[in-house]
Amino acid sequence: MPVTLNGQTYYRTAEACALAGTSRNTLLRWIREGSFADVTLRDRKGWRLFTESDIQRLREEVNKIQKKDSVKETIKSK
Repeated sequence: MPVTLNGQTYYRTAEACALAGTSRNTLLRWIREGSFADVTLRDRKGWRLFTESDIQRLREEVNKIQKKDSVKETIKSK
């Protein structure tokens, strides 16, 4: 359930992942690996708060398409 503070709507991690079409584990892995920049806002419990623009960035990451050669280069660099 989204939270509204000072007229701004925020979503928690599970809600943001559901809206973007990915799992929480995948998001946390992307943040850990540095392929997705972590959100800047957290509530008093330390939970991430996603804005609409954060969710849009996450959707773009979820729907990113790589060329076959790019995937091979990514695998080689690891």
